[in-house]
Amino acid sequence: MNNEIRIADLLKADTILFPLSASSKEAVLDELIEKLDDAGRLNSKEEMKQAILARESQGSTGIGEGIAIPHAKTAAVKTPSIAFGFSKEGVDFDSLDNQKAHLFFMIAATEDANQAHLETLALLSQMLMDEAFRQELMSAETKEQVLEIITRKEKEIQGENESIVESKELERSTKVVAVTACPTGIAHTYMAADALKKKAAELGIAIKVETNGSGGVKNKLSSQDIEEAAAVIVAADKQVEMDRFAGKIVIEVPVAEGIRNTEELLQRAVEQKGSIYRGGGTSYQDHVQEAKAEKKAKQPAFYKHLMNGVSNMLPFVVGGGIIIALSFMFGIKAVDPNDPSFHPLAKVLMDIGGGTAFQLMIPVLAGFIAKSIADRPGFAPGMVGGLLAATSGSGFLGGIIAGFLAGYIVVGLKKVLAGLPESLEGIKPMLLYPLLGILLTGFVMVYVVSEPIAAANTALGDWLKNMGTGNAVILGVILGAMMAFDMGGPVNKAAFTFGIAMIAEGNYTPHAAIMAAGMTPPLGIALATTLFKKKFTTEERQAGKTAYVLGASFITEGAIPFAAADPTRVIPSLVVGSAVAGGLSMLFGCTLPAPHGGIFVLPVIGNWPLYLVSILAGTMVTALMLKVLKKDAVE
Repeated sequence: MNNEIRIADLLKADTILFPLSASSKEAVLDELIEKLDDAGRLNSKEEMKQAILARESQGSTGIGEGIAIPHAKTAAVKTPSIAFGFSKEGVDFDSLDNQKAHLFFMIAATEDANQAHLETLALLSQMLMDEAFRQELMSAETKEQVLEIITRKEKEIQGENESIVESKELERSTKVVAVTACPTGIAHTYMAADALKKKAAELGIAIKVETNGSGGVKNKLSSQDIEEAAAVIVAADKQVEMDRFAGKIVIEVPVAEGIRNTEELLQRAVEQKGSIYRGGGTSYQDHVQEAKAEKKAKQPAFYKHLMNGVSNMLPFVVGGGIIIALSFMFGIKAVDPNDPSFHPLAKVLMDIGGGTAFQLMIPVLAGFIAKSIADRPGFAPGMVGGLLAATSGSGFLGGIIAGFLAGYIVVGLKKVLAGLPESLEGIKPMLLYPLLGILLTGFVMVYVVSEPIAAANTALGDWLKNMGTGNAVILGVILGAMMAFDMGGPVNKAAFTFGIAMIAEGNYTPHAAIMAAGMTPPLGIALATTLFKKKFTTEERQAGKTAYVLGASFITEGAIPFAAADPTRVIPSLVVGSAVAGGLSMLFGCTLPAPHGGIFVLPVIGNWPLYLVSILAGTMVTALMLKVLKKDAVE
């Protein structure tokens, strides 16, 4: 460590609050920031608070044991500094152990903080792991005593660090390696590293810890370190280099776990209770995940907001749909007390699935779309708008409109109310945003949106119900082709979302075609790798076995790696096969009340034998087209 900069250079009497008067987390932050500003350490109080709150949003810096270390690395800092505050009564700070925090160190690092500063701040984190040191600080009565206790402890730790020879520590029988990293790389990174090293010494475990801090990677793990280790602990809240751990037992946890649950982590590592890391991009499953992540990164904002609503709504649709399907097993009219086939259990199932789960799905859809746009303040207006859509008959489409409407109304409110005095900041999320957001969203839904959308939904439902066989097949072909066109992309999701909307309206045939078509691409590829081995490399044939499982589970993305490798030949084969499956499903009148599940929801599919025929036909068409279009593989 560079000895030219000490903690005493960063923490001065004029940045010590003794005692703190604040009684809430935000008040603590404000008081410490004010102290730094009064001492001339900041360029901007407002920007410093924004940076501190941004770090808190990634996870509380209340680490337990009565300590909180709010910190930021920002241009708002003029001079690298530490502010210290003590509260005898304690403050609720969302700490990891749910206990009040008494000792507060606010670390203010400049945007271009050099390595010496960062290592000094890391040393403070290390000091705070010592219980006796913490007790001394809590017993201090003056600012001078605080500075004296910290200076003495700093010299003590520096002496210990200089006497440690890490190579000797690694000569024990059991070896574990670890990586620690937090978003800012200032406090938690080094606290987790120190906690792991201390506990490993107590347990007689050899350990080497790599820290990914603001100053870069320190104590980097070598290939030999990784090879010799029984397991790898990754305690990180940000991305670290993972490919080097391929084939090793890896235990991944948040960085806070590296501070709080060190003994449990080390025991798991010694006993190799973790998952084998497969490596980035080396396995078929990783190719699928990489392709999905790449698609997601390129998604437009509209699509991301919509999918946030759909993904949160999906559990209600899946659970409710299957429960409704179970009620039909007693008879189509078994829920009607006036029908001879009435069964009480069938009615209870329908009340749970249709009367409750399905009633919640549109409000949840709208609520999470609005939350995606406007964060938490948009959620309540979105939920209310969604419920108005559900009860007015404007249905799924009305719910989507309500979500976007509520989200952007709240975004507008944030801008309009930005000029209010700072003293009113606290009432915005609790009063102004929900009150005005719900009111404005409700008015627009009731007077503008609901009636025309409900009429459009009725017209669409009537068209689908009265649709002739020929038109039904055409619709199935179109939906099927859409499912295979981009395999999880916007076109695929548009078809999927349409199917869910139809389920919500009580029309179960479109989604049956959609799921059949979505299962066909990976199944068709899997069959082709089995029947036409010359067309595929050894790795692709091996991946084809996994594609069987993904296809049967309705995971269309299982075909992405093959399509990415040879798009001009593979994508047309997939589109045609899925179009056949979707068209046949509509021709046979198959129904599906559950939006997901693949073969696992086969018992609830109407006309399931012919449904299987549809999928098998589409699968065969895809496989045969691949045989014709693809060239022989070159290993």
